[in-house]
Amino acid sequence: MTMPTKQNSTYRLLNLVSRQPIQLSRFVAKMLAGLVNHLKISKTSNTIRLNLNIAFPDLPEAERERICRTAIQNELCSYFEFFSIWGASNEKNISRIHKIYGKEILDEALAAQQGIVLVVPHFGTWEVMNAWLAQYTQMTIMYKPVKNPAADQFVRNARSREQANLVPTNESGVRQIFKALKQGGTTVILPDHTPNVGGDMVPYFGVPLASSNLSAKLIQKTKAKAILLYAIRNTTDGFDMHIEAIDDAIYQGTANQGTQVIHQAIEDLIARYPEHYHWSYKRFKANPALNGLYNVPTAEALSRIADLRAATRAAHAAEHAAKADAVDQS
Repeated sequence: MTMPTKQNSTYRLLNLVSRQPIQLSRFVAKMLAGLVNHLKISKTSNTIRLNLNIAFPDLPEAERERICRTAIQNELCSYFEFFSIWGASNEKNISRIHKIYGKEILDEALAAQQGIVLVVPHFGTWEVMNAWLAQYTQMTIMYKPVKNPAADQFVRNARSREQANLVPTNESGVRQIFKALKQGGTTVILPDHTPNVGGDMVPYFGVPLASSNLSAKLIQKTKAKAILLYAIRNTTDGFDMHIEAIDDAIYQGTANQGTQVIHQAIEDLIARYPEHYHWSYKRFKANPALNGLYNVPTAEALSRIADLRAATRAAHAAEHAAKADAVDQS
């Protein structure tokens, strides 16, 4: 008789959790969020509050606190929903998308056969969209293996149902994505993260942060259609999916300027639905001047952010003045 291994036990547990009704997942997440919001002892909730202070310094404190409490609940709901989505069939996940806004934008992009780059920020419950998209296009997606082997296999099984081509998060993977786009395929990029190595300083909410310009390079070099994509849960046990075009300015200028266009699109989205963004990521430490930002008192952290913003504005003003002088002298 074969004894169950720890990996097999973990896989069975994940499979069991994923088979529960999504309503139950949301209920558990909301109960946990209520506990976190009531006790205010979670380090993650402190990170969310600081990020909201950085992104929306002019909002009244009461409004920021309302957004924070709702964002904690929404983010936890998304994490629990991911398990339900990964464990469900494609048909089940497709049925969970109740409304689709902007489908004509995707239809036009598919008809052009120039490739599509789907820009999907850490917003809402993005995993639910994969099965729906797989009906219309072959997706090539960068995938970083989960450290736990059983969890990694669980997620890979979900991806295999969606018939996504998973490529590594390295130069080989990038080359495969370029090739897929040239052949009219589709890739999905989550652009609002800090690259593991390098990255250029591109403003995000007015703060220069190390940023990956992979999305902009893919779009600019292949002329693929750039689309912003997100899904928001609704009140009827499902989700509403939104498809929006990204400003054509992304095809102009440098890769960093293209990345700024993407950042602006994400900022505009967050401004509309701030409570659905995943604020727990420590994005604003991605600048040497902000090392340890999340380990100092809030007042000190916000002071460092304000100083960096002021220095950035001064540098931009000096640059514009120098360019104006050069034009006058010519």
